Amino acid sequence: MKTILLIEDNTEVRENTAEILELSGYKVLQAENGKVGSEMAIKQKPDLIICDIMMPVLDGYGVIHILSNNPDTASIPFIFLTAKGERNDFRKGMELGADDYITKPFDDVELLKAVESRLKKTSLLKTEYSRDSAGIVKFMDEAKSLQELKNLTNGAKSKVFKKKDLIFTEGNNPNYLYLLEKGKVKIYRSHEYGKELIINLCKQGDFFGYTALLDESAYLESAEALEDCTIVQIPKEDFYALLNNNHGVMKRFVKLLSNEIQEKEDQLLKMAYSSVKKRVAEALLLLQKRYKENADNKFSMSISREDLANIVGTATESLIRTLSDFREDKLIEIKGSNITIVDDERLGKIMKGNF
Repeated sequence: MKTILLIEDNTEVRENTAEILELSGYKVLQAENGKVGSEMAIKQKPDLIICDIMMPVLDGYGVIHILSNNPDTASIPFIFLTAKGERNDFRKGMELGADDYITKPFDDVELLKAVESRLKKTSLLKTEYSRDSAGIVKFMDEAKSLQELKNLTNGAKSKVFKKKDLIFTEGNNPNYLYLLEKGKVKIYRSHEYGKELIINLCKQGDFFGYTALLDESAYLESAEALEDCTIVQIPKEDFYALLNNNHGVMKRFVKLLSNEIQEKEDQLLKMAYSSVKKRVAEALLLLQKRYKENADNKFSMSISREDLANIVGTATESLIRTLSDFREDKLIEIKGSNITIVDDERLGKIMKGNF
């Protein structure tokens, strides 16, 4: 049962609203003013807060300010309930972090729809994700189910990029959030002498290019099509509008960034201390994990030796020698640029240093 904290100084309004919510299956905590309400929120950590604005002791703006600055309550969805309908009040409430706004008088359906919608979105945003590539992929897959992101992608234009086409380049300012509709994309950084390091691989359904948008800075990496791709370009203004109106999505994207930073640090550590053999095995298994579509078939992919070396972080010559060793050991098969994984179990042991 979901718990809702109702902060309202008018006894009649508070009790009537609580009755509506309780009849709909919610547990309701009641507070008669903002000071009591903020203390209850910190102690009880409800699933949602409905709060009046004009109250004695501490008004609704003060409540949301206190709770937004507390890590334990900052992510609790917050709905303002007030008789004031002036535009400035709406704007101030949203700027402080409110997720929704209901104006009194309201009917039962209006209240319950707002509560149900906000709780449904929050159930996704409260999900915890592992601090690795799998956690990032899981979040992005689930985030796409949010109606706001669906609306963004539905209204955006698709563009076709040919193999080796650049989608964006390091040093340029971002204009879009990208959704890969079809194909494969590599995200890489370049050394001053032209050497590349591939830091991410995108598959169908992945968002990318959001790091620079969130940081409001120029791209620190480049994106290139590994094969012919269809990509949805979402204007940055639409993306910013979504983030500004959905603070839960903003918080989750920030957490996603922290995951990426951790993943890149792990990648650097492996490059510094793992053998080339272990890193090649890991790169092959990464490709399989990202792009294998049928669990019953062997994974096979066409990829240039240069790109694979840039994933591993080694010279192309060293990669080719290691691939030849893997082929002789019956771990992979090679035909032209195509690599087929024959024994992923043994590759996994090599990656872990147990072979």
